Amino acid sequence: MEAETIVKDRPTSGPAIRDEDGALDSGFVDRVAQAIERRDGATLKELVAELHEADLGDVLQALEPDRRAELIRLMGADFDWVALTEVDETVRTEILDAIPNEQIAEFVRELDSDDAVGLIEELEEKDLGEVLAGLPFAERIALERSLDYPEDSAGRRMTNKFIAVPPFWTVGQTIDFMREDERLPDEFTELYVVDPRFQFLGFVPLDKLLRSKRPTKIEEIISEAKHTVQVTDDQEDVARVFERYNLLSVGVVDDSNRLVGVITIDDIVDVIEEEADEDIKRLAGVGDEEITDSFIYSVRSRFVWLLVNLATAVLASMVIGLFDATISQMVALAVLMPIVASMGGNAGTQTMTVAVRALATRDIETINPTRFITREGLVGLINGLLFASIIGVVAIIWFGSTELGIVIALAMVVNMLAAGLAGILIPLALDRAGADPAIASTVFVTTVTDVVGFFAFLGLAAWWFGIA
Repeated sequence: MEAETIVKDRPTSGPAIRDEDGALDSGFVDRVAQAIERRDGATLKELVAELHEADLGDVLQALEPDRRAELIRLMGADFDWVALTEVDETVRTEILDAIPNEQIAEFVRELDSDDAVGLIEELEEKDLGEVLAGLPFAERIALERSLDYPEDSAGRRMTNKFIAVPPFWTVGQTIDFMREDERLPDEFTELYVVDPRFQFLGFVPLDKLLRSKRPTKIEEIISEAKHTVQVTDDQEDVARVFERYNLLSVGVVDDSNRLVGVITIDDIVDVIEEEADEDIKRLAGVGDEEITDSFIYSVRSRFVWLLVNLATAVLASMVIGLFDATISQMVALAVLMPIVASMGGNAGTQTMTVAVRALATRDIETINPTRFITREGLVGLINGLLFASIIGVVAIIWFGSTELGIVIALAMVVNMLAAGLAGILIPLALDRAGADPAIASTVFVTTVTDVVGFFAFLGLAAWWFGIA
């Protein structure tokens, strides 16, 4: 009953910007657009000044391109620049191109280092230099150091705002320090313990600190840092550490084990979303395309893989051409052969999706690959037998030919087995070769299932019925 009361009495604030399904309300976006059109800064601030940065980012993306920079100008100091880290790269680039570098530098100073890096890392070299030149020396050096780390590395994701204390401090000293120092981060869950050379010794969870007596020394309640990451570690590997050990934050160290930053769970959620988004797009052959990109960019992005698909389709057609005499003498084959190829393609895609995801998460490394291959082969074989019996009966009833039912049933078994094996072996082979299996697996798997499906069905039919 207490929980219900808390939920019912919870105050709500800010305008209702989303509908019942959680989608951005078009009426709200229209009101924002109208305020921009009228240059009505007061109304605009009333509408969006209190929005969470994620919601403000969605509003920016929903606006027409020429109104996005105008919103920022009208908002002035009330605009939350963190919102630009929540929009597509295309939108962010367009907005930053329309804003003077001096203004960008002014607001970068107010951001945490990880948000600042995310905001300016895609700027042109000239613009980036002007923005950095407009920052105080210490902040400029810190950002330049972060930008020197490899793209998609822990060094790019970490923040340099964290609480570090020596092991000889008492709990009381530490609490007083956190109360009095205004430079500390607004939110944190752990304190990091370092020696005079800033060597990382361990951490103290905030709940453990608050439950300890004031005279207790930090070294008495320190927890060993079992899960640190290097500044050069790939962000996907860091996300895997968070996922595996259920972390809220993790210390980032350099080659000398000096604590240089911290990565928190909110940044890792973004990484997980980015990596999953990237894998899905690569499986479909659309590269890094975003919904805010122009149609010209989308055409260019998709053309290459569609061209590759055309080449593989021609290969499948050549296989069909080998049996043109067979097809001309038994028209039913032309009716049924797409079924075999389609079922094989879908089965191969299922296996390939599981395989690519297992490779991306490194789960396949904990399982014997031979066992995984055997499993997928058996899945393909069993599904092949099940669907062979179904399509065999359908063909017999449809065309009144038992022989034709047997032929398509056998072809279905062969292609489903081939699909299962191709769906796992091709991603594994690409991964071993150092290629990204998410990029090319779809094309190769589809080619295998089409070629094997057509060849098995038409070849078996030519042999069974003695058609030359």
